[in-house]
Amino acid sequence: MSRKDSYQQLERNLGYRFGELALLEQALTHRSHSRQHNERMEFLGDALLSAFVAEELCERFPEVREGTLTRFRASLVKKESLASLAQ
Repeated sequence: MSRKDSYQQLERNLGYRFGELALLEQALTHRSHSRQHNERMEFLGDALLSAFVAEELCERFPEVREGTLTRFRASLVKKESLASLAQ
């Protein structure tokens, strides 16, 4: 599967179309494979994912208390959960 095909499959799985594939590629490139360090992109991506998940949880579970939502969010954005979803 080509890189472009992989990105298109990712878009289908997420139900989202990325506007800038170059930014997606940069965000998905591990720093050991690139001279450019993407820690800032990683930081921003982590923050955006956390905010998106928090918003979804608040909308879907308005009766659930903040502490419980925090634990839900933490379990959803941890590496193992995201890896499982990606497969």
